[in-house]
Order: sequence, then structure tokens, then C-alpha cells
Amino acid sequence: MAGEEIVEEQDRSVAGNGTLVVEASPASSIPSVQAAADAVFYSLAPGYQVNVRSGPSTSSRLVKVLSQDTRVAIRCQTRGETVSGPCGTTNIWDNIAPGQYVSDAYVKTGSSDFVTVRCG
Repeated sequence: MAGEEIVEEQDRSVAGNGTLVVEASPASSIPSVQAAADAVFYSLAPGYQVNVRSGPSTSSRLVKVLSQDTRVAIRCQTRGETVSGPCGTTNIWDNIAPGQYVSDAYVKTGSSDFVTVRCG
């Protein structure tokens, strides 16, 4: 990524007198370009729609259903309910977004163990 520059986002608003006001957001509020570049995406098991749960259990609230051929970035992994699926039997659950978990039994990670950091 040599030569790339991270530019801070700016909040723009118009003051009461019609003047454009520009305020720079703190750099810490901008997603890391490097983190986005480092994201690893994994395919779901072919031919399966996968339930996304609010926690690492099939009894957790259903958040949404991922369609076939979806690829997911795993933010972190945790242990939860044991599930059997096309990628094996496991108690590992993949966190794909805040409050969104899928059983690793339906994600083709190429491993029966953790492939990223554990959820804290």
C-alpha cells in the first residue's frame, strides 16, 4: 500500500449565516485501510443457506439467513453449542458482524480449529 494516504473524514454542515462549516473527524473513528485489506473471506458450504444467530447457539435469535454462495469475513471465533454440518461437527462459532454468529460447521475454513482470534 505504498503511496496511499489515509484522509480523515469530514463533517460538513451549513451555519445559520450560510457559511459552510467543515470539521475533521478524529482519525481513530476511521476504519483502518490495512484492516480492510487484511480481511479473509470464507465460503459457506456449497448448496446451503446458513442461519445467522445473535449468539453462538441454535436457540439464539435468528438475525438473518445467508444465501448460497455467500462469502463471510470472520471477525473472531468462540465456543458455543455443538453443531453438525457439511464441514464437520464443531462447537466453534464464527462472529461475522456485531451480534451475528454462524456455526463453523457451515463455513469452509479448511480447519477444524480456530482460524482467527477468539472473541473477547
